Order: sequence, then C-alpha cells, then structure tokens
Amino acid sequence: MGRGRAKAKQTKVARDLKYSSPQTDFTRLQRELSNDSVGYSSSAIDDDLDDDSGDEPAGRWAVPEDDWRH
Repeated sequence: MGRGRAKAKQTKVARDLKYSSPQTDFTRLQRELSNDSVGYSSSAIDDDLDDDSGDEPAGRWAVPEDDWRH
C-alpha cells in the first residue's frame, strides 16, 4: 500500500522528461565544443590516463609480469 502515489508521480515525471522539448542554445554549444582553451587539453587527459605512479598498492589484484594469460 502507498506505492501507487509514488509510482504515479514517477510516471508523470518520466513522461514530462520524455516529451518535453527544452530550448538548446546551439551557438553556445558550438563555442563550447570548438574552444580548446577551456578545460583540459587532450595531452593532459592522456597524461592522466597513463599515470601509473602507484596510487593504489598492488596487493592481491596485481598481475605478475610473467603471467601465461598475456
């Protein structure tokens, strides 16, 4: 008991989100996507991804270098 109201509210919100048509500022989106000076550069992101400086101890999750599954 009591779930009917909550489910009806969720259904209403989902329907509103599905069928709403928000106004998109395409000019602002174009500026944001084409501007490389804002945020991280791709090389900074690559450096972060390649960083294996040992933030976590190897422990039991470490895979030995001579593992036959390589």
